[in-house]
Amino acid sequence: MTINDGGQAFPAGNPTHGGHEGMTLRDWFASHATEEDIWAIQNPPHGPQNISRYEARYIHADAMLRAREVKP
Repeated sequence: MTINDGGQAFPAGNPTHGGHEGMTLRDWFASHATEEDIWAIQNPPHGPQNISRYEARYIHADAMLRAREVKP
C-alpha cells in the first residue's frame, strides 16, 4: 500500500538542478497537529487508544489529506 503524502509542501527548485524537494504535505500536517487534535485521537469516545503522540500526528495528517480529496 502506498501512503498518500500529498506531494511536496514547499518545493524549492528542481532537485535535478541543485534544489531540494522539501517536506511533504503529510509531514507538514503532522507537525501542525494541535494538542487537542492529539488528545482527541488518543482518547476517542469508546475509550483510550494505545497510540503514541507521533502516530496520532500522522493519523491527523492522513485525515487532513483525505479531507482535501472531497469535492465541494
